[in-house]
Amino acid sequence: MKEFLYLIIEIISIIHTKIMSWNDAVEYNFTDKELHFLVIGILGMAMIFVVHGAVLWLAKHNHLMTISFIYVFTAIVVITFAIEIGQKVTDTGHMEFADIVAGIFGFLLMFGVFAILRAIVHAIKRKWEEGKQ
Repeated sequence: MKEFLYLIIEIISIIHTKIMSWNDAVEYNFTDKELHFLVIGILGMAMIFVVHGAVLWLAKHNHLMTISFIYVFTAIVVITFAIEIGQKVTDTGHMEFADIVAGIFGFLLMFGVFAILRAIVHAIKRKWEEGKQ
């Protein structure tokens, strides 16, 4: 887990250094805070356009559960990372990537069971409605 986090930090550091060199090259002299404001703002807006288009398509094609799944899956990933980082910072446990994988797998497995049960219920309801006609 430690190596994985260091890899992420290294990648972010490389991107940060590149952006700072662009800043220096064009002589805007943005502060670090101003660069965070601009880069995260632009990244967020780019993601909004992509995600919004995907959500519109999914909603139009009646895939609302997929939208809910994506939202919850994203939250689960953030929560599991936060728990492990919190354990490291507070020294209340061991920060392990395997714990993150186990937690996410638990959610995926339980969602899979739910999805199967939901599909069975929907199939029964469809057959019931067809039989009433």
